[in-house]
Amino acid sequence: MSRLPKITFASNELPKDGGLVVLTDKSLTLPDGVASDSVTRALDVAKFEGGKGKTAQILCPADSGLDRLIVLGTGDVDDLNEQDWLNLGGKLQAATGEGAIAIAAQNPMQAVAMAQGAVLASYKFDRYKTKKGGKKDEKKDALALTFHTDDVAAAEAAWESASGIADGVMLARDLVNEPANVLTPKDFAKRAKKLSKLGCKVTALDGKDMNKLKMGALMGVARGSRNPPRMAIIEWNGGKEGEKPVAFVGKGVTFDTGGISLKPPAGMGDMKGDMGGAAAVTGLMHALAARKAKANVVGIIGLVENMPDGDAQRPGDIVTSMSGQTIEVLNTDAEGRLVLADALYYCRKEFDPKFMINLATLTGAILVALGNQHAGLFSNDDTLSEQLSAAGAVTNEKVWRMPLTKEYDKMIDTKNADMKNIGGRFAGSITAAQFLQRYVGDTPWVHLDIAGTAMDSPSTDINKSWASGYGVRLLDRLVADNYES
Repeated sequence: MSRLPKITFASNELPKDGGLVVLTDKSLTLPDGVASDSVTRALDVAKFEGGKGKTAQILCPADSGLDRLIVLGTGDVDDLNEQDWLNLGGKLQAATGEGAIAIAAQNPMQAVAMAQGAVLASYKFDRYKTKKGGKKDEKKDALALTFHTDDVAAAEAAWESASGIADGVMLARDLVNEPANVLTPKDFAKRAKKLSKLGCKVTALDGKDMNKLKMGALMGVARGSRNPPRMAIIEWNGGKEGEKPVAFVGKGVTFDTGGISLKPPAGMGDMKGDMGGAAAVTGLMHALAARKAKANVVGIIGLVENMPDGDAQRPGDIVTSMSGQTIEVLNTDAEGRLVLADALYYCRKEFDPKFMINLATLTGAILVALGNQHAGLFSNDDTLSEQLSAAGAVTNEKVWRMPLTKEYDKMIDTKNADMKNIGGRFAGSITAAQFLQRYVGDTPWVHLDIAGTAMDSPSTDINKSWASGYGVRLLDRLVADNYES
């Protein structure tokens, strides 16, 4: 797996040997002891102007003691936000590669943001590669980054939380990247149970449990698979005793063939990532527990595999959800909403949360509407939507609110049951959200359609992986800014 950098913090005094990174804006002002005519000439030759994220590598004279000097541009430093500092950390990681590197003085929060960015940028999913770069790669030293700052204690305290969040993001990436023959519903639930080591209470329901609860919608999806379903309930109680929890629910279809409504072969391999919502919830719960969030939080993940077995549900079947509402299944490839219907209703009845936010790689239609730059946000609550939008602006895990009105609700009405699971060719993401809304009652709720952001998303300074880990940082910030005591 990834060779993550070792992160440490030290006082402002610059090292006399090894590698050194210094940051500068467009003024090209360098720290005392670094600025020299030879360095200035080298920057001139490289046409380095201090632009944000631009780097210049300079070989140091033998008598300097330093192996190399890397100058990293910040652009207009006063305009940089938290995400910019994370991105600079990603640029730093890309420029350094290996060995021991010192980073010249930063304030604690900037240093921690850069450290988190460097760790996230280091992530690789190479678990199944038997040759990982050959002998040359094996000889490389692990990257060790020491950030020099004017408040070491503050940086170390902040890093304890930031590193936990980074670990949660990488856990989500791992889960999405895993092949479906390894990450079955049962195996996913086992991995979720490992969060008990961080102080979470983790319970896993099996098929018998869910049949007793009359989860006919979820169990209908699972019928065609030899891999039995699971529902994992992850609880973190870091807030006031007796206080209502906030709740996050994730779609966890570990592989989606479409069932009897079989998908075309092209791109079907990507459907190992159709559990991106469950991965985000699991990574979020890791992050919250690792940083000991002062909140009561529950995460629920519905885990199934959608296969076209002889016992698989058919188009035209009618199933009864845990809520008692009946669903005419006109397309077995619209299965995620069936899983979420029972998971959301269970969450609402069992925990009576302050709010519920579900995440799901639910519709291709959201890609048509928003591409892969924003997740689609559907909600019955303006305040919660605004809080999520604000968290998205800070973390760059952006959301865009979509309509949710009674006019669209009519598109999933049917003569044969209380509702049908598809609404026709148009407004596919909206009708999917209208379907889910029928299971949340009066609970404040948000549905995030992350089909465009959880997997095969654009490469960024802090992620080169097929799986992005989208949602972990977004929701951790939502909790931190609004729901911790």
